[in-house]
Amino acid sequence: MSLAPRAVLVHRTTEYEELVAHHGTHGQAAFFLSTRGRDIEEVADRHSRSRRALAEVTAAIPLTWRQATVERADLDRFLFAPEDVVVVVGQDGLVANTAKYLAGQPVIGIDTDPGRNPGVLVRHRPADAPTLLPAAPVTGADELTMVEAVADDTQRLVALNEIYLGAVGHQTARYRLGLEDDGGAVEAQASSGVLVGTGTGATGWIRSVWQERGGALPLPRPTEGRLLWFVREAWPSPATGTSLVAGELTASGGLHVTVESERFVAFGDGMETDALHLTWGQSVRVGVAAASLRLVG
Repeated sequence: MSLAPRAVLVHRTTEYEELVAHHGTHGQAAFFLSTRGRDIEEVADRHSRSRRALAEVTAAIPLTWRQATVERADLDRFLFAPEDVVVVVGQDGLVANTAKYLAGQPVIGIDTDPGRNPGVLVRHRPADAPTLLPAAPVTGADELTMVEAVADDTQRLVALNEIYLGAVGHQTARYRLGLEDDGGAVEAQASSGVLVGTGTGATGWIRSVWQERGGALPLPRPTEGRLLWFVREAWPSPATGTSLVAGELTASGGLHVTVESERFVAFGDGMETDALHLTWGQSVRVGVAAASLRLVG
């Protein structure tokens, strides 16, 4: 007998919950916001919508299924199983935060605040859950390309949007950047870091850099096995160059970074607390990840 699916509901602590936890009571949180010219009711309303959505999705889980709930801060300690159906209830960014911990499980994104979220990854409403959940284990899904960084000491990082490589605090980092394509070109650089992003990331941080550079490179589609990379604020000097500052990577290509700084990090999707920590002489390869995110359309 096959194991019944498990619905794993992923959510995050709301702004209202954080405020009350910090200030002690609703009244004290309201007073604090009022001194900043804000009304706590708008924050409380978003909290209520989020919790109603979570309750509505929970009620839609088939009776024969198992279920679990995990908060964003606990994702790195939660063990996902192969038979899980992952339901992300929240914002687009929460789907990206969850993706790195998965291994092919289908993901349903539920938008708790339509109109406020872009809805690129949280494509559905809570009312859709009764239809989506039973069909998720067998229905088709979009295979969204992910990016991975693998260090020479076997540390590995996967991200849905982008990976940043550079100094702690985004200060000037020194490294050697090499390409597997273009004849294996290598250049010593000093910059505020390197960004490598996917087609999904092309709606966020990567897009902002792409626009600043004039949009010469075509943006990849979310399901396309192609990445864009950009060096941020490369500094020319007698020892460092600026000729390799942007490009694209196909599934067979990679970007190599050899560290020439004492403190160097690589983190994905803005999660600086979950990073690869590298030091002088270490190297890391960045390219298209073998795994992808299965997002139910």
